[in-house]
Parts: sequence; C-alpha cells; structure tokens
Amino acid sequence: MSTIALTLDAAFQEHRGLLWHLCYRMTGIPADADDLVQETFLRVIERPPERTDTDLRPWLVRVAVNLARDLLRRRRRKDYVGPWLPAAIETGESDDGDLPAIEATVAGLGTTDGRYDLVESVTYAFLLALEALTPKQRAVLLLRDVFDYSARETADALAASEADVRTVHHRARHAMTAYDRTRRPPTRDLCEETRQALTEFVGAVFSGDATRAEALLSEDVRVVTDGGGEFNAARRPVIGRSKVTRFFSKLASRRGAAEIRVDIRLINGLPALVADFGAGRPGDPPRGVIGIDLDRNGAIRAFHSILATAKLSRIQF
Repeated sequence: MSTIALTLDAAFQEHRGLLWHLCYRMTGIPADADDLVQETFLRVIERPPERTDTDLRPWLVRVAVNLARDLLRRRRRKDYVGPWLPAAIETGESDDGDLPAIEATVAGLGTTDGRYDLVESVTYAFLLALEALTPKQRAVLLLRDVFDYSARETADALAASEADVRTVHHRARHAMTAYDRTRRPPTRDLCEETRQALTEFVGAVFSGDATRAEALLSEDVRVVTDGGGEFNAARRPVIGRSKVTRFFSKLASRRGAAEIRVDIRLINGLPALVADFGAGRPGDPPRGVIGIDLDRNGAIRAFHSILATAKLSRIQF
C-alpha cells in the first residue's frame, strides 16, 4: 500500500466514529449511517483530496455530510406508510450504570460542550425535531450545536462561507424553538423518572387500572407508531389521555400478559420498553420498542412505538 493510501486509511479509521455518529443524527437510521460511512471511505480511495499532509477531518466530514444530504432529499420524495420514526439504537450504560455510555464512543471528542450533548442528540424528541429542518440546516445545527464546530470549521467542512453558515444556523435554531421550549436533556434524574413512569404505566395497563394509567399521562399525550406498512399498526397518531389508555389496554388484552416478555433498557439515551409480543394474529408485529417523553411535570407526553423490522435491527431481543 502506498504512503498516500496509508495516510488516507489512517485518517478514515481515526474519524470513522465521528462520521458514523454524524450520519446517524443526519438520517436517524443506523443502516443508512453504515452505508454513508462506507461510501465516504470509497470516495477516499477513488477521489482523494488534493493534499493529504493536512488535517483530513474537514474533508471527510464534507463528503459524509454531502452524501447524507443527498440521501435525505431522496427520502423526502418517497412515500412512507404511516408515521415515520428514527430507528432504535441501544446506547448502553456508563460504568456507574446510570447514564448512557454513548458520550465516550466518538473518538477524539468524548463529551462535547455543544448546545446539545451526544446523548441528547440521539433521543427521539431531538431526532424528530430535526425533521423540521432542511438537510443543510440539519448539517449546520449538528456540526455547530452537537459536535461543537466553530463557524469557521463548519464553513470549511461544508464548503460554505462563514456568513452563510451563520444565517443557516440562525434559521435552524429558530426551527428548533418548539423543541427547546419543552426540552428535557437526559440526566440521571430524568432517566430514573422515565424508568419509573414507564414501569408504572405498564403495570397499570396490565392490571386493568385505567384510572391509574390515565393519571400518568399529560392531557395532550400522543402515541406515534412506526410499522412501516409491514404490520397491523396505527397509521395516525393516537391523541388524548382516554384514547391512549384505551389503545394500550386493548393491545394488552389482545395479546395477554403471559405472552408478552418485556425489558427496560437504555434506547436512544433514555429507558424504553423492549418487548417480545409473542405469536399474535397474522399481521401483528412480533417485537417492538416503546419509548416515552416526559413533560416538565413528569407526565408522559409522548409514546414512540417502533415496530418495523428494519428499524429494530440494532436491538437485541
């Protein structure tokens, strides 16, 4: 292998963790992140930069982000059956068993000092908020506010001017206003609060205590289910305390508590229900991940139910 090839390969290996995490946040799909990182590597081999004696991270990021932006544009032109949710990933636990370990998984970064840290930026609330942004806004916001790039570094990475980056960044932050207003970063306390709320709600549903189940929900609570057209699943959000309680009570009675095996694990930065639903009827999903978001009063304001097989490929059941 030539000296240049060795240099390019070493740079790619050094920064591939950063590239993967950036691409996952851009797309919300780990398989897409895998493909984008692989495609970036192929570009390194086939069309290397003119100079290899400087820091190659900006060039690698530029290639990966451009590929991700192209993918997002293609995806937005396609029809998707029912609501779309990001694919679930297990974020593990730190050595003390409290917080997700994802903070330590990006080589060369560790814990970032951005507006949103690495854990918060993989939560469902954050990833869904990104859907309101254009691909370029998403790239700028992630580089500036998650990966802690300066305006100059972001401009270099995106082959843009600093003035353009600042304008796009301002618009991206404005688009995140609704998220910021209700934002709850995943601290130890929130993880524990989420675990307890999820445990209590599941217990209330399986015991048939609708009153207790409703008491755990906010008035405008909603359930969004991503079955991808693959299984019997709600194709519109279910909204409101009584409707959401009836929705889950019906599912529990239909399957039966004895059939369903559940575990609570850290998924996308927060405790979530990992469920094996058993045999069920034809067309019923066999497995799923159900995450929740809490409002500032500790009530459950959203359920994210991921049932599509492709969205569960990184989860161990």
